[in-house]
Formats: sequence, C-alpha cells, structure tokens
Amino acid sequence: MALNGINGVPHDDEGIDYSDIEAKYQVEYDEGFDNILIVDGVPVIDKGKLEKLLQKISKDFSRKGCPIKPENITVPWNDATGKSKGYIFMEFKNADDASRALLTMNGHPFDAKHTFLLNRFTDFERYLNMDETYHEPPPEEYKPKEHLRAWLADPQGRDQYATYRGDEVEVHWHGKPSQCEIAHSRVNWTDLYVSWSPMGTYMATLHRQGVRLWGGPSWEPLQRFAHPLVKLIDFSPNEQYLVTWSYDPIVVREGAEQGPQYFSPEDEGNNIAVWDIKTGHLLRTFPSVYPEGDEVKKQMPWPALKWSPDDKFVARVTPGQQISVYELPGMHLQGKKSIKIEGVVDFEWRPLGDKDREEENKAAANGAKQKKVRENMLAYWTPEVQNQPARVTLLSFPGREVLRQKNLFNVTECKLYWQNQGDFLCVKVDRHTKTKKSIFCNLEIFRVREKDFPVEIVELKDTVTDFSWEPKGERFALVSSSDPNLGNPGPGITIKTDVSFYQLDRTKGDFKLLKTLPSRTSNTVRWSPRGRHVVLATVGSSSKSELEFWDLDFNLDETRREGAPWGSGIQHLGTADHYALTDAEWDPSGRYLATSASAWRHTLENGYAIWDFRGQELEKHILDRFKQFLWRPRPPTLLTKEQQRQIRRNLKEYSRVFDEEDAAEESNVSAELIAHRKRLVDEWNAWRQRCKEEATEERRKRGKKSDPAKEKAAEEEKEEIEVWVDEVIEQIEEEVVE
Repeated sequence: MALNGINGVPHDDEGIDYSDIEAKYQVEYDEGFDNILIVDGVPVIDKGKLEKLLQKISKDFSRKGCPIKPENITVPWNDATGKSKGYIFMEFKNADDASRALLTMNGHPFDAKHTFLLNRFTDFERYLNMDETYHEPPPEEYKPKEHLRAWLADPQGRDQYATYRGDEVEVHWHGKPSQCEIAHSRVNWTDLYVSWSPMGTYMATLHRQGVRLWGGPSWEPLQRFAHPLVKLIDFSPNEQYLVTWSYDPIVVREGAEQGPQYFSPEDEGNNIAVWDIKTGHLLRTFPSVYPEGDEVKKQMPWPALKWSPDDKFVARVTPGQQISVYELPGMHLQGKKSIKIEGVVDFEWRPLGDKDREEENKAAANGAKQKKVRENMLAYWTPEVQNQPARVTLLSFPGREVLRQKNLFNVTECKLYWQNQGDFLCVKVDRHTKTKKSIFCNLEIFRVREKDFPVEIVELKDTVTDFSWEPKGERFALVSSSDPNLGNPGPGITIKTDVSFYQLDRTKGDFKLLKTLPSRTSNTVRWSPRGRHVVLATVGSSSKSELEFWDLDFNLDETRREGAPWGSGIQHLGTADHYALTDAEWDPSGRYLATSASAWRHTLENGYAIWDFRGQELEKHILDRFKQFLWRPRPPTLLTKEQQRQIRRNLKEYSRVFDEEDAAEESNVSAELIAHRKRLVDEWNAWRQRCKEEATEERRKRGKKSDPAKEKAAEEEKEEIEVWVDEVIEQIEEEVVE
C-alpha cells in the first residue's frame, strides 16, 4: 500500500506494469573498451619529461582533428629503470573518435626517430589468440584507372588550353585548323577561376566550399580540399602539395566534421593552409603575414609560401625578422629553428636546371661513387639599416652556409630574378641619388655556376619596368623608361619605353648590349619557352595594343662567324594588334602565342586570339563575358640529351613525313571542296531540268504545243563563256633589311 502524492490518499500501484517505460528511458552505460587505443612508438622518457611529452602528443593529435587531453593519456612505467615502456593508452570520448584517431594517426611520424603505431585495446587479446594458419584472400576485381597524362599521347601531338567565359569552362584541342576541337566543356565548373598544375596533370577549380582537382580523359573529380571562401591557390613544383589562402580567417563551428582532411580548433584564425594532394590531408596552417607598414592596404604577397624546386622544403618570410623553412611532408621547422635575418625583405629559391637533374640521376645510379650533389640554394636581400649597407646573400640549404654576399649602397628597392636553369641570378637594384630626388637602376648579375660566384654590374640610367631572362639561354630583355609620366600615368597617356637585349660575352665574361629598340610603347616582354623568339606587348592600355614579334637568332650562321657585328642576328618578324589585350602567353611548344582581353579588367571587345611565332593571326574570337585563357603546361621531356640530338640530326626525315601529312590533308580538303561544288552543280542542273519539265507540262495543259525547232534554234544560239578564277592559297611577305 502506497500513499498518493495528492491529499495523501492511499493508492495501490502494485498491479501497474512499468517495464515499457523503464525500457524506454533506461540509461545504457558504455562498459566496453572500444574507445581506448594503444599507441606504440612513443619515446622512452623519465618522469621529469612526462608533462612535456604529453603536451606534445596531445598537440599532434589535436592538429590532425583528433583532440585529446593529457589527463586522458596513461603512461606505463618500468619500475626497475624508472622510465616509460615506450607505449601509452589513450581514452577517447567514444568509439567513433577512437576510430578516427586510428585512421588518422597510425603511421604518423612523431619525430625523426619515432613513428606512432596504433591499435585498439579490444584487438590486443584477439591478436594474441589469432590463428596463424594462412588463408589466401580472394582476388580483388581489377578496376583500371585513367591515366592522368593521357593527353600527351595524342596522335597529332596537339596541345590543350582552357577558356572561361560566363559560367562555362571549355578545354580545347589546338593544332591545325582541321584538328581544333573542344575536348570537354562544363557549365558552372568553377565559381572564381581555373588553374593548371605546373606540369598539367590537374586542373583546379575554386568554389565557396573549397578547391577541387580534376583530370584524366573523362575529367572526373580527383581530390577536394575543404577551405571555405578560398581565393588563391599555389601548387608545389612537382605537384605533390597545394597551398590555399582565404581573406577570411578559418572558423571551426561546433559539431563541424573532424578528421585529417578538415580544419581543427587549433587552426582557427589562420588564413593559409598546406595540403597533401594525393591523400587530401591537411598538413599545417599559417596566419597571413603582410609586408611591414602595409597592414592598412592589406596587399597579400603571393605566393606566401615559396617551394624549393625538389618539393623537400617550403619557406615563408616574416618581414624584418626571419625566414622559416619547413620540411615536407611533416611540416616541421627544419633544424627546429628559423633563419634569423635582421631586416630581411624577400627571398627566392634557386631553380633546378637540366644539369642539376643530370647530376642527381648520376648520383642515384652510382651511389657513393658520385660526388656530392649541390644543396638547395636561396637568395635574400636586406635593406640599409642604420650604418649597415643593403645586402644580397646566397645561402645553401639545409647546410645554411653563406656562399656569397654583396653590399649595395643608396638602395630604394631590390627585386630578385633567377634564370630558369639556375645559372644566373639578376638583382634589379633601384638606387637613389644622394639628394634622393631621382632614381636610377643597376643590375647585379651573379654567375652561380662559376667559382666564387662572380658578379657583373650593368649600369642603366633609366627606370626598369620589366625584366625577363631567356629560358635556357644567356640573354635577357628589359623595358626601361625615362618618361616623366611613368610614376602617375593618367587616362589616355601613353608611356614611351625602350626595349633592350643583353647577352653574356664569353670572351670577356660580362653581359653586353645586343640591341636597343627605342621609342616603343611596349611594357611587357614574353619569351618563348624554347628561347630565341620573343614578343613585345603593350598590355593593359586602352590606347595602344601593339604586338611585335622578334627572332634573336635569325641569322644564326652569320653571327657565329668571327668578326660578325654584335647583335646582327636580331630580326623583326612581324607586327600585330589586339585591342585592349590584358595578357599574352606562349604555348608549351613555343610555336604559338595567345593574347586575351579579359572581362575582369574591362568590357571592351573581350575574347582571345592565337598567333604563330611570326605574328600571323591564326584565329580570333570576340566573346562577351570572356574571362580567362590558359595553355595546359607540359611536364619535362623524358628523352635523354643523346636522344634529343639524334632527333635533331634526323629532323629532315621527320619533316618529310610531316610535309606528306600536310599535303595529304590539303588534297583531302581540295577533294572535299571539289565534291561539294560538283554536288551544288548537280543539284542546280536537276532543279533546272525539273523546271523545264514543269513548264512543258504547263504548256501541254493549256493546249500549246512545244516547237522542237525553236528549242533547237535557241540551244544553237547559246554562247559558252569560260571564266578563270584565281584563288590565293597563301601569301608571304618578306622584309629585306639592307
């Protein structure tokens, strides 16, 4: 008998069944061990280092999206030695968190000597009692994957390019007129722009949620990187890593998905992320760093992280303080410390040339027999600080040995330009006079492959607005100007410039002027990837839009003769015009140039045009809302130097085959044209005969008889007229310079 809670009236509840309510609201306690992991590969320490070790382990797990507190880590101890046993127990909130940590951190390099190996606590007993009898697993069904560089096997040897217009992105094949076609197109493929990876394997598209990579013949998605509101991306030279940047700091909302491919709470507030392309894993994040005194303008220098040419290191500069270099793939600070450089402004890695790659291949083949391969090298500059002059320094890495330093005086600004083979470094130095009323320019050129790194100085009177090395060559071009409107050009004002070419004189060991082209409007120099040919363009102007095509080895045989005038091989090939062009880019073969006028810059005759190396227009497209044109890059050739020389020796044989293909194509085109004209004539004759029959039938119905004699006389009076039509197939203009 129980008392009712109301008015104290007795009430008998023994007959009521509460089992359904108890089952519904029963609290189940997790009495299993699925949330506990055993982590092996932990450093053996004494108790004095315990707190530091637990903090480091907790930080590593949290950075990978598997947060755990130090108090949830248990360390077994060896009582005899007073040291840890080299493994730990981790207790997570639930089994799902433990599973995520198992997938993410198993095989994670903790440091240079220790790698984590994770197992479930519940699997420990199962492993002890495991049946060691081998059972052959069933074979998995083979699923062939698409080759990501299948476009290189095109039978016609065509290149590809991507265009972005309106909401549509198209990938085109480019070759002979009959071979040009669209390879793939898609609407709403990107939200901002598209970008090719350095060797053309991937195409990246940017979206509000992050970045996606595409490739293969079917253009299927290959990888995704969840960086919301991403604005800028940068690939590593060997396409192993990707850097993304967003103006908006990273925010991890409560309940957001966690894991190696997502941001963790430790990443909040940062703007830059580094990703592994193959796995899609996030490696590390950084905050944005702006140049000193530039916080208000918020001009983000890009790329913010600079890669070594072998993808082993990535570095970032803290202006005025240090250069921090990180090792890949762990993204740990190399040597556990940054390179402290007071006042440092900027730096650049030295590129790897063909000679360096040959040395690496020989070293890999011969092992210890080969001499030590040269280390990576970077160049940096520091401005004048108090009584210390400005300075340019060459530094080996990871050895951190100073190879060469050069002091500079009265310096306003420096810019570093490496030649793409790493043979030369040009430091463009903007200097001011003692009164600081005028600025002039010097070029300090380091010959990197020679002993003691000799430096040549090229003195210039005017301001240099553009500088460009010839790829795989010993020449460079620069655009200079003394126009008073250079500092603040107004609308409709054309800046007059001079374009100069310089070449290394091997006999004297310095750079000598080849030729100067005065009174130009060109502001941009574009070298062909193969060297030799160059285009001078007026980019970004609404009043001038000229293109000048030049050949620097036109009379190569004559220039090789002794006593030949210096610079006599330079020849003007042609002049063209693309109104209001905003960009000019050579294709990977160096045979074609594409110019474009982007709607991102203006809305005047947007579109693109393609020219050959002589300046002959091949095709031009005026397209509304046209935004972007990008040639697809090609990877370095797999042919050896000897194979390339063999091809050059047999070039006439290859040329004969190509000429036959061209002739066959022309004959096919001519045959198609003749067949088309014959079909039109036959159709017209059939129509004429049908009309005559209809007219005869009409006369018969009206009772009029046709007079065969009159028709015969009319036919006899007909006069046949033969007309010759001249058709111009090709017209070539040659300019003879005396």
